[in-house]
Amino acid sequence: MKSITIKGSQRESVGKVSTKALRNAGKVPCVLYGGDKPLHFSADELAFRHLVYTPNAHTAVIELEDGQKFDAVLQDIQFHPVTDKILHIDFYQLFEDKPVTMNIPVRLEGNSPGVRNGGRLLFRKRKLSIKALPNLLPDFITVDISKLRIGGTIPVETLLNDDFTILHPDSTAVVQVKASRTSVDDEEEEEEEGVEGAEGTEAAAEGAAEAPAAEATE
Repeated sequence: MKSITIKGSQRESVGKVSTKALRNAGKVPCVLYGGDKPLHFSADELAFRHLVYTPNAHTAVIELEDGQKFDAVLQDIQFHPVTDKILHIDFYQLFEDKPVTMNIPVRLEGNSPGVRNGGRLLFRKRKLSIKALPNLLPDFITVDISKLRIGGTIPVETLLNDDFTILHPDSTAVVQVKASRTSVDDEEEEEEEGVEGAEGTEAAAEGAAEAPAAEATE
C-alpha cells in the first residue's frame, strides 16, 4: 500500500491554549497511539490533503523535525462542524508483526450483462473492513462483475484471500443487480440470440469509491 509522508513537530504543550494557537497558525494537533506512550505532534493542514481528501486508502509516514519516523494509519479525524477544517487527527503506529484493521475501497471490474439488459447495479459495500499485516494491506479490493446477471449478487465469501481477513459476514452483499420492469424480458431475449455488447456507463458511475477511514487494532 502507498504511503503519504506527514512532516510535523513534536508538541511540548497539549493544553487548550496551545491547541488553539496551533489551529490559528494553520496547523493540526495530532496524537500517535500504539507505541510505549502517546506521541503528540502537529503538522500543517495542507500536509493531510492527499491522505484525507481521497477515495484511496493510504498508510502514513510521520516524520518529525528531530529525525524520528513512524509508520502509521489514520485512526480518527475530527472536522469543524461549520467550516469542515480539520480539528484533530489520531494515528495508530504500525509494526511489521502486528495486524492492523483498515477500511479498503472496492473497485469494480468488467461489464455486467445484467446492467446491459436494463438492470440496476447496487453497490452495497464501497469499502470493506479488513485485518492484515501492514505489508499485506491492499490498495483496493477488485470485484469482477463480468458475469453478474439480473438478480445476481456478489457476496463477501467470494472475495476471501489468504493475505487478509475480511471483517464482515461471508453472506454480506458487496454488489448486486436488481431487475427493472423490462430487464428480465431483455435478458431472456439476449440469451436466446447470443448478443454481446458494452455495458454502458452506469457501472462506472456507480463504481466510484468513497474515502476510506482507518481503524487500527493490535
